[in-house]
Amino acid sequence: GIRPGLGCRGHVRHHREIHVVMGNEACDLDSTVSALALAYFLAKTSPAPKAAFIPVLNIPRAEFALRTETTFLLRERGLPAASLIFRDEIDLGGLHRAGLLSLTLVDHHVLPSADAALEEAVVEVLDHRPLERDRGAGCRVTAEPVGSCATLVTERIAQGPPGVLDRLTAALLHGTILLDCVNLSPAAGKVTPRDVACVSLLEERFPELPARDAVFQALQAAKFDVSGLTTEQMLRKDLKVLSSDELVLAISAIYVDLEVCRALEEATTPSLHLQPLLSPWSCLGTYAQGNALASRKKVLPILRAALGGQGAAGGPGEEEVVPPPTPMNSLVEECPLAQAVPPLCPQDVLERVSRIAAGQPPGSPK
Repeated sequence: GIRPGLGCRGHVRHHREIHVVMGNEACDLDSTVSALALAYFLAKTSPAPKAAFIPVLNIPRAEFALRTETTFLLRERGLPAASLIFRDEIDLGGLHRAGLLSLTLVDHHVLPSADAALEEAVVEVLDHRPLERDRGAGCRVTAEPVGSCATLVTERIAQGPPGVLDRLTAALLHGTILLDCVNLSPAAGKVTPRDVACVSLLEERFPELPARDAVFQALQAAKFDVSGLTTEQMLRKDLKVLSSDELVLAISAIYVDLEVCRALEEATTPSLHLQPLLSPWSCLGTYAQGNALASRKKVLPILRAALGGQGAAGGPGEEEVVPPPTPMNSLVEECPLAQAVPPLCPQDVLERVSRIAAGQPPGSPK
């Protein structure tokens, strides 16, 4: 593929046309695979092509790690991310101004306002959503109500010359349709007979493709797997943004298992009598423990059970730490020891943790 900058300038300098196949800005698995497969098909079937057919992923490269189901499938199929071209690595506007750009849209048919200047470069559309606008006579339009745009791409390839479809492309299309159509389950309300027919066609041509259930379960698990992401990436993975003249509101969904928290809240041997407290960080759950007799030694077995015994074992010779007895004279009214250690409320604990996290000494002023 072309590398950033150099390839584009080279094509402009040599007046070689670029035919870009690009999915939508969500750049999910369907958009990515549809762009890759259709660009491959066009490159293989165009007679004596004067253009270079380039699939472009419609996100910056830095965001690719957030598309965990896509990175998983491409990695499983041996397609390195270094071979892909991302939106921030190709100057579509410059190519268009030089008169060298043709654009095929897959999995969408309307460009955002920021790309309005590229509309006149669109020569073909493949989408599985109802059309919001008409295209000019010079634009080939395929808009069909199927479960996955990859189904339309599979049909297009199947109608072409025999022998073009290879095992890698078939595996990408097969997995994408299964994920989009929820493993072809009618109860999910997404699959159509054309989706089923395309999956069957791919399996007939390549009997060695993995079983449907295994493919779907692996992709579904990868879609919600955030184990390899940083905190910032997790917040951005499923980010929705609303804005007004005065406010920008970001809403993130993070798919993580909170059963450890639930195990503590629902514990009965012993019951911890937990009351949730307002936490200063979204990643930290805080509670007031009503049962003061439930020491760490009693809480650890609950956590061990919740974690399945993985990494929850205590250190060697772990023993109960018993607090020292209260001096009897501290109970005497007006005795100095009665006020020696002030009571510590939950807010004090959170404030001290905040200071530690901020690198401030515990006794520093607010």
